[in-house]
Amino acid sequence: MTATTSTPILQARGLVKRYGHVTAIDGADFDLLPGEVLAVIGDNGAGKTSLIKALTGAVVPDEGEIRLHGKPIQFSGPQSARAHGIETVYQDLAVAASMDIASNVFLGRELRRPGILGSAFRMLDKKRMRQEAAEHMADLKIGLRSLSQAVETLSGGQRQAVAVARAVAWARSVVVMDEPTAALGVKESGQVLDLIRRVRDKGMPVVLISHNMPHVFEIADRIHVHRLGRRAALIKPSDYSMAEVVAIMTGALSVDETGGTVVADSKAAKAAGVQAT
Repeated sequence: MTATTSTPILQARGLVKRYGHVTAIDGADFDLLPGEVLAVIGDNGAGKTSLIKALTGAVVPDEGEIRLHGKPIQFSGPQSARAHGIETVYQDLAVAASMDIASNVFLGRELRRPGILGSAFRMLDKKRMRQEAAEHMADLKIGLRSLSQAVETLSGGQRQAVAVARAVAWARSVVVMDEPTAALGVKESGQVLDLIRRVRDKGMPVVLISHNMPHVFEIADRIHVHRLGRRAALIKPSDYSMAEVVAIMTGALSVDETGGTVVADSKAAKAAGVQAT
């Protein structure tokens, strides 16, 4: 499929979210295509966090429409979004550090032992959880010494891998990753980016929120630039330089209907060393 013929997996039109007198989302649009990594970038205060929260059920928009697989949908909360196959890997990972890896993969979705041991005594089927967690890890080529080890014994990159594996294990539609390489070293960041590629290669579309522009250009198929509460541009990184994307993000450049850039702030554009095309 191509961008012109694919039906977006997750789409939004005209989203608005107000907090009192502050409009955090101001008529925002959003399009995530099948099998792509879509990076969402924007300055602090641009409204990208509120946009992602609306798309994952954490906030309910005041106006606008969200579509999943082409059908209008309303999320009542994060659990509602998860029930529809949208999983989020938060920046804090939301892992239980003292619990083992397998238990974290099944956190909130624990498997009970069959028969009366599970129904009456609510005993967990830890053997089956370890087996299935191992399958999920192997599927994503995540190598860990033992799934019985506590998450607190893992490195930052390994913890991120556990959180991603959990999301992919339960996601049916979309995986959202919030700053997955933040606070990681160069080697571990590279490992996480490789993991994101493997998730995409499995056919699972990924929404990547990141401030790391080199990582965005390395991994993203398209970039959603958010500014002043709405989408300022939806572009391919191969068509723009990093400086141009930063200029669009800050308002020095804008993108017209043909995909060309127009100087919106000549002084800012000159300071950024970019020009219209």
